[in-house]
Amino acid sequence: MPIEMPKGLPFSVDTWTPSSKMKMHHFLTHAHKDHAQGIAAHASYPIYSTLLTKTLLLQYYPQLDESMFVGIEIGQSLVLEGSDGDFVVSAFDANHCPGAVMFLFEGNFGNILHTGDSRLTPECLLSLPDKYIGKKDKEPRCPLDYVFLDCTFGQFPLKMPSRHTAIRQIINCIWKHPDARTVYLTCDLLGHDEILLEVSRTFGEKIYVDKSKHSECLKSLELIVPEIISQDPSSRFQLFDGFPKLYERAETMLAEARANFRPEPLIIRPSSQWYACDSVSDIEKQRKGRVDQAVRDLCGVWHVCYSIHSSKDELEWALHLLAPKWVISTTPNCRAIELDYVKKHCFNNRRAFSDSLQKLLDISAVASVGPDEPVNILSCSNVVENIAVSCVETQSEPIVISRHQRKRLSLSPPSKRPMVTLFGRARLGPHNSSFQHEQPTSCDYAERASIETEDVSFQKEATEVEFEELLEIKREADIEVTKCTCIDINSETQTFDAISPIISSNSYGENLRKSYRSMNVPVPRRLPSLVRLVDAKNSARKRI
Repeated sequence: MPIEMPKGLPFSVDTWTPSSKMKMHHFLTHAHKDHAQGIAAHASYPIYSTLLTKTLLLQYYPQLDESMFVGIEIGQSLVLEGSDGDFVVSAFDANHCPGAVMFLFEGNFGNILHTGDSRLTPECLLSLPDKYIGKKDKEPRCPLDYVFLDCTFGQFPLKMPSRHTAIRQIINCIWKHPDARTVYLTCDLLGHDEILLEVSRTFGEKIYVDKSKHSECLKSLELIVPEIISQDPSSRFQLFDGFPKLYERAETMLAEARANFRPEPLIIRPSSQWYACDSVSDIEKQRKGRVDQAVRDLCGVWHVCYSIHSSKDELEWALHLLAPKWVISTTPNCRAIELDYVKKHCFNNRRAFSDSLQKLLDISAVASVGPDEPVNILSCSNVVENIAVSCVETQSEPIVISRHQRKRLSLSPPSKRPMVTLFGRARLGPHNSSFQHEQPTSCDYAERASIETEDVSFQKEATEVEFEELLEIKREADIEVTKCTCIDINSETQTFDAISPIISSNSYGENLRKSYRSMNVPVPRRLPSLVRLVDAKNSARKRI
């Protein structure tokens, strides 16, 4: 379960407890159940999330009131009232699962990035405001005060392949086993739908999902990628349980096939968990070192290192670019203090303990530490205990959404607010979808282009070069600069300056435009293709 936000902040993120319930605002980064634990008992208006996250969550917890949710999509910003003045919150793609976002908070309390669960890539960081992104050997113009970081694989030493590269490994593994009459895919988690979609498209077959075994997963897939689902149990591709007792069941199925002189089924598990766990034998340890192709374990299960979380290398690289003053792990085991960046730039740096940060975290034990003095690093439990204290008083004042209009709303959820319909089946990802919940980002286009490449590993040096090239393209290309729109709950708007490269929104489906208009929200415009930007840059160079 994620940790509580510091007591000096007027909002909570992904925590649903009696103390977080006392906060003025509540944010949900995505619909995985470990981030919604306790929401049925301690939900409180308003809850900010993407439309897709809200829709998925209402499937898991039908007892929740839909009117408690306030929408915020990728690329959008809200101006909210806090106990110490107004603040702005913006949503960015987290590269984790459908509907997942990172939240950037900017106010008198400082600048805070909460990644939720995320897989940080150059494209994801490039979507953040330029002032928070450093160049090579240069710090950002405006360093973040805090980064609440997903450190799930903060100790993972291997260089993980990109998600699209991992999907290509899965498809190649299937191609290499043409005799396998049945292919079992352990893709029953939200975030694995992209794998099922690409497998279905590549082989032109649908995926059988057993309703009795995967009822929740089936509901999610029906919402996101309904066109790939089959109810025919004789389908070659079938969804398979990752737990419990995956390996015992796999051994039994393989032994039964051999005993009956039938081709062995192909069982593929796309996950980084197997690679991160300790090996029981030297042979298995050696096999886990290969992340550039599918690997078969001693039980006959094929593994592919598919991850929706960042590796240690990716975390270190991202922190060096963002150069935050302080890093806090959102995972219970506090692995942030084990990262090299945190050891070098947080505990040993006097700036990390400025007055505002001390006030926010209630940390004063190391405020007097000098650069040449020994550092007494705080324990994880102490840090978590200090930041887990919530607001002492409940907020009785209503929320102010707009700085200029100052129109106030009651803290109690509206009882008869018009429902926001999904206009048919809502989905995210398929190109032929008539309704999309999330605005396509540069991350989407870059990943689609990278699927054709042969680079199968995440090299730190290559990533730095890639990010510099993307940053240069972003600045050199002749892209229209517009203003982002801050949207309030009552659909009253204000604007603030932000760089937002756009192109025409005519390519959006009519249903999508209608849905945004029904909510009195401006129709967003698509981000430009990075491939198109590269071509434009090359053409400009040729003219020179």
